Amino acid sequence: MQEILKELERRREAARMGGGQRRIDAQHKRGKLTARERLEILLDPDSFEEYDMFVEHRSTDFGMADQKVPGDGVVTGHGTINGRLVFVFSQDFTVFGGSLSEAHAEKICKIMDQAMKVGAPVIGLNDSGGARIQEGVASLGGYAEVFQRNVLASGVIPQLSLIMGPCAGGAVYSPAMTDFIFMVKDTSYMFVTGPDVVKTVTHETVTHEQLGGALTHTGKSGVADLAFENDVETLLQTRRFFDFLPASNRERPPVRETADPVDRIEPSLDTLVPPNPNKPYDIKELITKVVDDGDFFELQPTYAGNIVIGFARMAGSTVGIVANQPMVLAGCLDIDSARKGARFVRFCDCFDIPIITFVDVPGFLPGTGQEYGGIIKHGAKLLYAFAEATVPKVTCITRKAYGGAYDVMSSKHLRGDVNYAWPQAEIAVMGPKGAVEIIFREDIGDRKKIEARTEEYARLFANPFVASGRGYIDDVIRPRSTRRRICRALAMLREKKLANPWKKHDNIPL
Repeated sequence: MQEILKELERRREAARMGGGQRRIDAQHKRGKLTARERLEILLDPDSFEEYDMFVEHRSTDFGMADQKVPGDGVVTGHGTINGRLVFVFSQDFTVFGGSLSEAHAEKICKIMDQAMKVGAPVIGLNDSGGARIQEGVASLGGYAEVFQRNVLASGVIPQLSLIMGPCAGGAVYSPAMTDFIFMVKDTSYMFVTGPDVVKTVTHETVTHEQLGGALTHTGKSGVADLAFENDVETLLQTRRFFDFLPASNRERPPVRETADPVDRIEPSLDTLVPPNPNKPYDIKELITKVVDDGDFFELQPTYAGNIVIGFARMAGSTVGIVANQPMVLAGCLDIDSARKGARFVRFCDCFDIPIITFVDVPGFLPGTGQEYGGIIKHGAKLLYAFAEATVPKVTCITRKAYGGAYDVMSSKHLRGDVNYAWPQAEIAVMGPKGAVEIIFREDIGDRKKIEARTEEYARLFANPFVASGRGYIDDVIRPRSTRRRICRALAMLREKKLANPWKKHDNIPL
């Protein structure tokens, strides 16, 4: 028995050492943690239960029969984050560069299958050179097996991807199908084809960082949600983020106790919106002053800044926030903001997370660039997402809600449950000046007439009372009472039941 136990410990130690001390030192020299060190930070102490520690690849070509490392380049299993179950895989760059083999993929698929059975999120820590070339099509088949599970798990359990090193070629499509992607600045990158191929095909000279680094994907492409300074910050922020998410679509989001009163009044909100309708203000000030303890976890803050998305809590329960940002493009909706908002709304709807929408939108961004880029279809994505969502939806119009953009932003017509407006809200087809110049175009040369008509239009329509008179707005509320009114609305909607007509699946305008 003692000999067997010694052999077991020897094998465990070999697996824990991965590619050996030299490669571990090289990983540290790059400013990166090892696969196991990352899991130690991500998970609660002593909570990790590892699967398949002794799995090895089955390849014999190109001398691979003599190169076997227990675990085969990925650490898999389950543990807890703040006491809540989570399944994880962490690719080990010290073993064959973290490349994916058939056995490596089988390990990942096993924990994904288990996660779907028991209803728990999956977090993948990606640090891989890509497919293991020595295995050829078997490696590609392994990727496809993972992809299939990403699709089956979508909307069933939350899936998070942490890009903590290279992620290139076909490997990028697994993170792309997960719900959220976090990256590490300077040490992680994602791209379909690398700089060398780009130079050969398009004659562009570009670095790894420029092509697919964290700042590129959080600021330009919108592929990733957040970028952090180093491995440790990424993992700690993931722990914080995880607390907002439900375990699966069968469970409600977690509730956290708060000392922040649900009936708290915030007098400063009465002066948040400037008297000048063309002057911007920061919608994030409203968000942080309304949510529990000012705790707002914003996603994609450097991409499509004209819309703000993220998670917060109201009365201790997770909510999703969608808000127009007057500080960027006056809060207009465009292609990028519509895509950004739509995907977030659909995630919230998948996992029964109520959606709070703050509206200050003068319309859709005009221009040939937007029209040629397909703003019609892309804008329809946000409309579609709000319209199909059956979770509790509470909307508050703070200032402008013009044209089709009013409809899109979780209006009463898209089954908004409770729709509020602040007293200075303007709900109309368009702004007074533009409307008058169309209605009374024969008077355009007469400045006094146009001014008088503009004042008349503003008096009639640049207020929330016409909409409230038709029942499109449930109440006109004082800004200072916004938190209290939203909390009460959410409490009323807690047991909401609403179902869409049966269908195999919908056909959102992609």
